[in-house]
Amino acid sequence: MERLAFEFHAKRTIAQRAHVGVVGSNDLEVLLEPLDGDHAQVTVLTSVDGFRDQWSAVLQRFFSTYDGAARIQIHDAGATPGTVLLRLRQAVEVGEP
Repeated sequence: MERLAFEFHAKRTIAQRAHVGVVGSNDLEVLLEPLDGDHAQVTVLTSVDGFRDQWSAVLQRFFSTYDGAARIQIHDAGATPGTVLLRLRQAVEVGEP
């Protein structure tokens, strides 16, 4: 089990919390909540060790278009990068109606 932390620049506040996905075989859960300030904090708790660079690349791709100030927690059970991006986008949809 590995815990990773990342921080990204943000330009705007978000409206509400969001919870999407479930922790299960090859899937993940994303919890998103508003955060004061000009940054987003991402914490990843993953069952697969040694993939910090891959997580960083996926999150950088997501934050190249997303600019919300949020605290995001990801609980991963071996999801693919495509699934990670899908769940993050779903959380944004729920959190920003």
